[in-house]
Order: sequence, then C-alpha cells, then structure tokens
Amino acid sequence: MSKNFISSNIRVLRFHNNEMTQQQLADAVDVTRQTIVAIEKGKYSPSLELAFKIARIFDKKLEEVFNYEPLEGSK
Repeated sequence: MSKNFISSNIRVLRFHNNEMTQQQLADAVDVTRQTIVAIEKGKYSPSLELAFKIARIFDKKLEEVFNYEPLEGSK
C-alpha cells in the first residue's frame, strides 16, 4: 500500500509573518509545538480542520499552505 505525502509551506509563511515561532502558531491554532514541528517535517498530516485553521492564520488559501503529493504507485 502506497502512502501519500502532504507537504506544507508553514515554515516559510511563519518567517514572512514577523518570524512567528512554532509555539506562537501552535498557541493560535490550539495544538502543541510538537504538532507544528511534525507537520513542518512532513511526519504528520493535519486534520482538515487544523489545516484550515493554519491557513486562516496566514490569510492564505489551503492550497497555498499545503500540497498533496501522491507517491509513486498511488492515484
């Protein structure tokens, strides 16, 4: 079974948003800093609700924050 990969632009967006820290973002969307770290490293795919919350923090469309990349062998 192939897995899919969701990447994000969160780190870049944080930098361009007054160098927001991971902790500040985590507090704003009510998750732990470790969750933000895992999302940025591609080790955790956020729920749809969390993805929308993060996008709203940066005033971006979901597609501007997250990218869905099917891995080889998946549709």
